[in-house]
Amino acid sequence: MPNNPAPPRNRADACPGALTTHVADDGALARVRLPGGRVSAAQLAVLASCAESLGDGALHLTSRANVQLRAVSDTVALAERLAAAGLLPSATHERVRNVVASPASGLVGGLADVRPLVAELDAAIRARPELAELPGRFWFGLDDGRGDVGGSFDDRVDVCWRAVSLETGALLLAGADTGVRVPIAEAVDVLVDVAAAFVRCRGEAWQVRELDDTVRAELLADRGESRFPRDRAIHRTQRGEGVCHLGAVRQDDGRTALHVGLRFGTSTAAQARLLADIAGEAIVTPWRSVLLPDLDDEDARTAKRRLDDAGLLVDARNPAASITACIGSQGCAKALADVRADATNAMSELATVHDEAGVAAHFAGCTRRCGRPPTPAVDVLADGDGYLVDGERVAVGELADVLGRKDRG
Repeated sequence: MPNNPAPPRNRADACPGALTTHVADDGALARVRLPGGRVSAAQLAVLASCAESLGDGALHLTSRANVQLRAVSDTVALAERLAAAGLLPSATHERVRNVVASPASGLVGGLADVRPLVAELDAAIRARPELAELPGRFWFGLDDGRGDVGGSFDDRVDVCWRAVSLETGALLLAGADTGVRVPIAEAVDVLVDVAAAFVRCRGEAWQVRELDDTVRAELLADRGESRFPRDRAIHRTQRGEGVCHLGAVRQDDGRTALHVGLRFGTSTAAQARLLADIAGEAIVTPWRSVLLPDLDDEDARTAKRRLDDAGLLVDARNPAASITACIGSQGCAKALADVRADATNAMSELATVHDEAGVAAHFAGCTRRCGRPPTPAVDVLADGDGYLVDGERVAVGELADVLGRKDRG
């Protein structure tokens, strides 16, 4: 493992939850954990209702496949509604149920179906009292072998099981393959044991990537990792998003899933209700999009038209499908610009000259770069007088031209 730990943070853990909200400039911000990104249609409708009556009217997806509600007016009422919908199964562990999994697992491709492991891992986390002490940013991963979760491209995933066959998986720490191979039947036990060891060994660190090599080794030794075989061939899997295009995706069973993009990862309450009306379940992805599974062909064709009419993204050629942005000055005092307005204007200009998927870019209002995707993206950073695009100073009115040139290579 690389000996380049990130510096630990000394301030208190301010990671928001559904009960412990964060006071943002536009009001209380609540984060609802969705292990594996999975949410039933009924639960999605409840979230839409909460956003409409208690928040800013929108659902904001995160890169950990969770949902945020902004400008919450009554946090007690929100907690009550979420609990009644089954979205708050543990008051003590609600901020640590951070489980990201391959969204298309069991639907399209993959070596092993990790969907059963998601539910098992969520239950195991809640059953361990000491895991309530995990930082809110600690992140569990379950990768079905396609390489879309927790690899070397993203060291934010603290502990991950990645399938290398139908029955066995590699144990990853902060994106690095440890060489330890764990049977699928023991995957959940190993993940929660490593997390418990992190609680004991972490000191002031919030994530595994902040630990040095010696402490990382303690996480494995504490688990008794000698029980498991080691593979000398360390895998450095390149990122593979599995369901990489928007629109209709053919499932292995012959049915259709719809991969739906959201402009800036945000859905209005009406759009969320439409998603809930189309499928019995929605799967929020780490790319702030939504997968609607198990549709027959006719229903999928009708649904695609309805989604397009509602302003949702079902065509990768739309520039909005590849441009992300933080909340900007509309919701954050640290932001130096209304980045979403500027990004929208740039997308409108790009849409007039592009007929294929555009360059990926992330607009950020400050150097924290909140919401930046784990995949490569052009860095568009507000600096108070225009933007720095990958370090090059660009006036607001020239953003579309510069991004267009980057797209052409």
